[in-house]
Amino acid sequence: MDDTRGRLRTAAGWLFYLSALGGMALLLPHSVFDPQSTDFLLLLGAVGIWRYSVGITHYVRGMIFLYLVFPYYRRKARKQGADADPSHVFLMVTSFRIDALTTAEVYRSVIEEAINCDYPCTVVCSIVELSDELLVKNLWNRLNPPQRVKLTFVRIPGTGKRDGLAQGFRAISRAQPDERAVVAVVDGDTVLSAGVVRKTVPYFGLFENLGGLTTNEFCEVRGGYIMHEWHKLRFAQRHINMCSMALSKRVLTLTGRMSVFRAEVVTNPGFIADVESDHLEHWRLGRFKFLTGDDKSSWYSLMRLGYDTFYVPDATINTVEHPPEKSFIKASRKLMFRWYGNNLRQNSRALGLGPSRLGWFTSLVLLDQRISMWTSLLGPSVAIIASIKYGFAYLLIYLLWIGLTRLVLTLLLLASGHEIGPAYPLILYYNQIVGALVKVYVFFRLDQQSWTRQKTKLNRDLASFQRWFNTWSSRAMTFSAGSIFVAALMWVV
Repeated sequence: MDDTRGRLRTAAGWLFYLSALGGMALLLPHSVFDPQSTDFLLLLGAVGIWRYSVGITHYVRGMIFLYLVFPYYRRKARKQGADADPSHVFLMVTSFRIDALTTAEVYRSVIEEAINCDYPCTVVCSIVELSDELLVKNLWNRLNPPQRVKLTFVRIPGTGKRDGLAQGFRAISRAQPDERAVVAVVDGDTVLSAGVVRKTVPYFGLFENLGGLTTNEFCEVRGGYIMHEWHKLRFAQRHINMCSMALSKRVLTLTGRMSVFRAEVVTNPGFIADVESDHLEHWRLGRFKFLTGDDKSSWYSLMRLGYDTFYVPDATINTVEHPPEKSFIKASRKLMFRWYGNNLRQNSRALGLGPSRLGWFTSLVLLDQRISMWTSLLGPSVAIIASIKYGFAYLLIYLLWIGLTRLVLTLLLLASGHEIGPAYPLILYYNQIVGALVKVYVFFRLDQQSWTRQKTKLNRDLASFQRWFNTWSSRAMTFSAGSIFVAALMWVV
């Protein structure tokens, strides 16, 4: 009954969306659809040449990897047989302030995966609360793992995920793993799919320089319909972008939800220091530690140490998403602020590694992260200015263009293997505009960080003048950049 109701709601959503596009098209003069007319609709897309070209390149690369290159790698990995088996697998889980139901689901999946993968395993639980330890022990006794599966607890103060990871890595170091051991880092809200370990570990034998890899994500959202669709869309886009970057073995993030590393990487003191106490020296904001973004720190550390990164699209995990606010607008803005801040904090120094280490395409993608916040705002800004100066029809033309192009982009996501919904075109445009505004805001406030679940913020204990200077210089630079952008568009239009 619920499935039928869901299908009817999806069908009604698509019908409404297509009807709205048709209604807008009827309101426009026929000259808009005449290829010989200077008003031809497709001309409006000229303002997005850079954005569309980057997106198309990612999509084509992603499809090449997903349907041609990765199947070839998978066949080679399977041919290795037992030669690619790791000597030991460490499954490290970090938990803090996650509800008991989710925690039980996560640890059950981890313990069952340790049992079923047939490798010698150690489950490392990096936890804060005693209740989590009791819960895990109860699950352990019920599942009754064989002797080759061990359990270790690392009790840490609730000072953040970075400290939990570092303490867990040091505990693994004390076990003195050899060069064939691997470490899977699992977040406390991530449920492992059956067989995920056996699907990932052979690639460390296939690629000698592989330092870490990450996996395909699906999600269960504890929130409303729009929040659910927003997360699903994000993971579908993530899947294609990850495939694109894996073609160059330069996956740009090793997500904390689940990534797998060589044990020699996570036991490297330099890598542990990068994850535990990563920081940035900013010319205006001074020196500040990274509170969030451990996945970006681990990626940057691997790049700096000379390793490759990879993505395994057929190894899946399921994350339990808890929105930080009931309101979709507030929750999405908070999450974007954290995600985009993590990206931009790593961006400039990652670019500093140069194309010789990153490769030209990866360097171009990192550069686009800095440019896209402005190119994303170019189209709507031009449309609004043109409608004020020349007539409301220009805004309708733009909205119809957005509706059609986002529909096409949504349909292209079908190739990712993720589901699509009628809200996707609107959410795509929401992400473009609101995401760009959040990027502009956070770009001038890189020192402002907070966790959405733990409700903790970075406290730098700055002198009053330094706080005043940081606040007002950030406001002045944001206003100046926005004014130059609008003035340039006014002059062009």
